[in-house]
Amino acid sequence: MTLRSPRRDGALGGVLVFVARQWRLRVRLVSALLAATMLATLADVLLPLYAGRLVDALTHADRAIALDTALRAFGAMAVLGFFTIGFRHLAWSLVVPLTLGMMSDVAQASFRRVQRLSTDWHANSFSGSTVRKISRGMWALDGLNDVVLLSLVPTLVVLLGTMVMLGLHWPAMGALVGVATAIYVGTAGTLATRVIAPAAQLSNALDTRLGGVLSDAIGNNAVVKAFGAEAREDARLARTFGKWKRRTWRTWMRVTWSGTAQFALLLVFRTALVGLALWLWWHEAASAGEVATVLTSYFVLHGYLRDIGGHINHLQRAVNEMEELVALEAEPYGVADRADARSLAVSGGAVRFDHVTFHYAGHDTPLYRDFSVTIPAGQRVGLVGRSGSGKTTFVKLIQRLHDVTGGRILIDGQDVAGAMQGSLRSQIAIVPQEPVLFHRSLAENIAYARPDATTAEIERAAELANAHDFITRLPRGYATLVGERGIKLSGGERQRVALARAFLADAPILILDEATSSLDSESEALIQEAMERLMRGRTAIVIAHRLSTVQALDRILVFDRGHVVEDGPHAALIRRPNGTYRALFERQAVLAESA
Repeated sequence: MTLRSPRRDGALGGVLVFVARQWRLRVRLVSALLAATMLATLADVLLPLYAGRLVDALTHADRAIALDTALRAFGAMAVLGFFTIGFRHLAWSLVVPLTLGMMSDVAQASFRRVQRLSTDWHANSFSGSTVRKISRGMWALDGLNDVVLLSLVPTLVVLLGTMVMLGLHWPAMGALVGVATAIYVGTAGTLATRVIAPAAQLSNALDTRLGGVLSDAIGNNAVVKAFGAEAREDARLARTFGKWKRRTWRTWMRVTWSGTAQFALLLVFRTALVGLALWLWWHEAASAGEVATVLTSYFVLHGYLRDIGGHINHLQRAVNEMEELVALEAEPYGVADRADARSLAVSGGAVRFDHVTFHYAGHDTPLYRDFSVTIPAGQRVGLVGRSGSGKTTFVKLIQRLHDVTGGRILIDGQDVAGAMQGSLRSQIAIVPQEPVLFHRSLAENIAYARPDATTAEIERAAELANAHDFITRLPRGYATLVGERGIKLSGGERQRVALARAFLADAPILILDEATSSLDSESEALIQEAMERLMRGRTAIVIAHRLSTVQALDRILVFDRGHVVEDGPHAALIRRPNGTYRALFERQAVLAESA
């Protein structure tokens, strides 16, 4: 895969607008910080003026007058020094709460948005890369605040102040400072945005990919070990690191050449300014003290100009690092609550697909076309059919993980498209085929369905799910941490924890995705018993891969290419000559006998 340079000519503007919105939320703090920064910097602008007066005083014939004038100039310089220290300390003290508040708010807002992005977006994104985008962008805010508020603003004050101060006395000197500054800043800005930025965008993209590669391999370490593929993953990471090093080397070398070019411009500027000062002195247009003022002003100016190239580079780098985080803010939700969305009130749990048409993005042919099915409240329904026939999509549409293209999906007569997603999904309990747990305690994982549940309610749910016994045998019981994605537990144990979570949710609609597949017979029996208990009094939809699990259900829907080709209880469907369900059942029976 070849990475191309992202064409983001408006990246700087987009990021600065994003940051400016954060500043507006803290306008008083930002205003105080800017005021402190500018007052501290004004002392640097005025310092050369008093340095010149000090030199002139030392050339006075009357030593008493010279000493008095020199001491006044010296005292002013000392006061300006303390003035600078005080206001600089205030500025840096104010930037701490400003930056921490912005970093916290931006990271949390990005997390909130990512949590609400569609399942399609998450399916196409590396979790490690997403984490890297947020964390890198969050820390880039720290550098951006420092550069803009504590570095570029003081530099601007010094440049303008020096130009005005020298220009009022020697217009030619002021013009030279203005022209040289404009050339220098323009060159530094062009190098940063047109030369360094494109390379930095590519190196950042590869940095994001590195995070994804690392997360993918570490998160699936069990699979790596199972196939003895450690060396293969090492080689894969090495290839990505090789591309990252080449791109980053190019970026850093561009920064190096940019710095050299800026120092060369500073040398030209210094030569011209000092030469003009000497020319003015030779023509008696400037005293020795005034020449000292010019030289001191240049040294102050040189320090700020020398750093401004670095500041611009750091600003561009911060912008590059924030681009992907800012892009997350613009990422469409995919499935969003309507402005007038309401809470869903479910009593029975009847589900109805009313002339639904749906196709996945990028697919020309709809999976469902004018599709209608009604499931009465309290009915237990099995969904069977070959892979890709539409079973999983059926339950995803009930949860509104996707929006339908046409028609409606109703729960107790209410269109799910008009309901708040959180409200809708709180009415549905799901036990997936491969339950994923948080790296938290067993009690926290069970209570995820209802965080306010008491210890007694959590333990009761575990008992109903046949999970209490194995949990109490663990050294820390319900306080046991289960590991990332529940890796410390067996498949049967994870499944029973998921069932306990569903019991605690106590939702009127239940979705089971063949929860007994790939388990030993003892675990299967315990889970099957718990599932039977869980389905009582609920609208239950069971995605069945093994048809033996749906024989006792009230009704079976047989899917084929987005259509329900057969509908009825097991006893009726098995009697249909040449029926799809009968063929699937007999094939599984033959395979079971041969096994």
